[in-house]
Amino acid sequence: MTRLMVNNFFEQLKRSVGVAKKDLRIYYKRGPVIIFGLIMPFFLFLSFFIGRNMPIERLFIGLLGMAIFFSSMSIGPAIIPFEASSRTLERLMSTPIAVWALFLGDVIASFLYGLLISIVPLIIGLVLGINIIQPLILSLGMVLAALCFSSFGILLSAYPPTDVPSTAMMISNLVKFPLVFISGVFIPISQMQDWGKIIASASFSPLTYFTDLVSYCTQETSYYSIPVDFIALIGFTLLFLTAAIKIHEKTLPKRLS
Repeated sequence: MTRLMVNNFFEQLKRSVGVAKKDLRIYYKRGPVIIFGLIMPFFLFLSFFIGRNMPIERLFIGLLGMAIFFSSMSIGPAIIPFEASSRTLERLMSTPIAVWALFLGDVIASFLYGLLISIVPLIIGLVLGINIIQPLILSLGMVLAALCFSSFGILLSAYPPTDVPSTAMMISNLVKFPLVFISGVFIPISQMQDWGKIIASASFSPLTYFTDLVSYCTQETSYYSIPVDFIALIGFTLLFLTAAIKIHEKTLPKRLS
């Protein structure tokens, strides 16, 4: 019985990989992904940092944080609405794939895309002379952050159960932008006013802990301890992924009706 369950689990994982390949092939060339995942955060970065006398390390922290945050969440909120509006979601659900495996595939696709895009600011930083003091911690942090933000993106598409991609993207951006401004991307938490530190510390923003990790890896300064940063990112990942699957299980019948 146990062996059968293990075999079924790995079979579902293979189907998740198939879903991820489909997502990467179809969705990551679409307009909303390019606009909300790449162009908008790039110009947001330029508008805030250009003309300000800031250390190059601080610029790197902001650029890397925004790149991995926005790119990992660029298509997750819209995949299911796209599938529902094009009636391909019904075909997917008629195949022998578990609900958790379907959404895990969406997470994998978002994770790979976000990790790939984040390599660009990393290379730019190295060319500009950024010294990565802790390359292993930074690499693990990038992998974990991309997985966390991807899970968050899938969660944002869970409710309301709409089949209009623009509605899902609008809701996603209403959540993402406030989190960026309280996550230490633009202003380090240590330099915030007392009320800003309270909001940042009490916020449900996983980006806070990733930027803290990057700060440690480039400047050897961090507001939290490194174990706290990793534990927070792992906790957020499990929370987002579990909540996304549970809520999607309840809302799928409404999308298919």
